[in-house]
Amino acid sequence: MLNFNPSEETVEIINGLKRFIDKVVIPLEDENSELLYNERNYYLENGKRHPKVEELRKKVRMESAKAGFYNMFGAQELGGEELGPVTSLLVQEAIGKNYPNRKLIETVVIPSPFTNGLTPVLNGLKQELKDQYLEGIRTGEKTLCFGLTEPDAGSDVWGIKTKAVKDGNEWVINGTKQWITNSPYADYCMLFAVTNPDMQASRKGGITCFFVDTKSEGFDVDSVVPVMGEIGGDAGIISIENLRVPEENIIGELDNGFSRAMNGINNGRLGMSGKCIGYAQWALKQAVDYANIRQTFGKKIGEHQTIQNMLADCAMDIYAARNMALHCAWKIENSKKQPTKEISMVKAYCTEMMGRVYDKVIQIHGGMGLSNELKLEAGYRLARTLRIPDGTSEIHRRTIARRLLKGDLSFN
Repeated sequence: MLNFNPSEETVEIINGLKRFIDKVVIPLEDENSELLYNERNYYLENGKRHPKVEELRKKVRMESAKAGFYNMFGAQELGGEELGPVTSLLVQEAIGKNYPNRKLIETVVIPSPFTNGLTPVLNGLKQELKDQYLEGIRTGEKTLCFGLTEPDAGSDVWGIKTKAVKDGNEWVINGTKQWITNSPYADYCMLFAVTNPDMQASRKGGITCFFVDTKSEGFDVDSVVPVMGEIGGDAGIISIENLRVPEENIIGELDNGFSRAMNGINNGRLGMSGKCIGYAQWALKQAVDYANIRQTFGKKIGEHQTIQNMLADCAMDIYAARNMALHCAWKIENSKKQPTKEISMVKAYCTEMMGRVYDKVIQIHGGMGLSNELKLEAGYRLARTLRIPDGTSEIHRRTIARRLLKGDLSFN
C-alpha cells in the first residue's frame, strides 16, 4: 500500500536541518547580506563569485558535513548515509518551501546530487583514488564539476567531440566543455571524453569518464557564463589541451562512462523536482497572504473570482506535481529497475509547474510582483532556467513517447 506520509526519521531530519539552517546559515547570511545580495559585490568583473563568497560557501559546506547533512544522500561505500529518494525529495521540498532564493543554502547545505559531495559517479573510483580524494570531498573542503556538456552536445550527449587518446599509461585529452556547473570554482572534474569513436558512432559506448584535478596543466576554465538576470554565474567554459590523465584515473569502466553520467543525472532530476515543488508552495503562500490583504474596488482581491481561479489553478498544479514526484521516488525505492518514463515525466512537469505557479503569483501581486523586494521575480527566472538543464522538457517528452511506443503503458 502506498503511503506518502513522511517517516518519523524523515521528519526528524527535516526539523534538524531547519534548526541547523536557522542557527548556523541564516546568521551568516544576515551578517554578509551586502556581499551576498548585491550582485555588484557578489560577482567580480570576470563573472566569478567574489573570493569572500566562496569562503562563506565553503564554511557552510563544512559545517553541514560536520552536522551530518551534507553527505546524507551519498553512497555508504563512499562514506555517506545513503538515505533514499523519498527522503531526498522531501528534504529538497522543505528547503525550497522554507528558504527560497538563499545564496548560502541552495546546493550548499545539501550538494547537487551529481556535481558536488558524494555523487554516485564517484562509486567508480579506484580505491587508491578514494583514499586520496574522498576525505576532502566528504568534508566539503573540496568541490567537483561534471564535465559532460559541450557547445555542440547538450541534449544529445552522444555527440560529444572531446577525445582521449591512449599514450603509454596515460590518456591525452583534447576538447571543449561548456555550461559546466561549478567549473570556475571546482577542485576536481569528472571529465567525459570519447575513447572509442566506432562505439560512440553506433551509440553503444565509447565514452569514458576521467577524474581530473582542475589545476592540471592543459585544463583551463576560459570564462564564466552569466545566466538570466545576473552579471555572473556558476557555469563555465573549459578548454582542454593535451591534458594528460593516468590510466588509474578512469572512473568505472573504459568506454562505459555514459552509464555513469545517467546515474548522476537521474538523481539530480528528482532533487530538482523537489526544489520546484517547495518553491511553488512558498510562492502560493505569498499569493494567498496578499489576496487576503490587498483591496481593490472596495473588497479584498481574494474575493474576486479571477483571483480565486488563479489560486486554485496553482494549488491543483502543486498537488499533481507533488504526488507525481512522490510516486516516482517510491518506485525508485521499491523496484530494481529505474522508472525512466516516470523520471522524465516528473522532471518536465515539475519544472514547468513551477513556472506556471510563479507566473500566476506575480500576476496576482500586480506591480509588486515585478519588484525585487518580494523575490518573486528571482523565483520566476529560476523556474524558466530549470526547464533546460538535466534534459530539456522536449527531450523528456521524447523519452516518454519512446517508452510508450515500446509498450511501457504502466502508470502503477
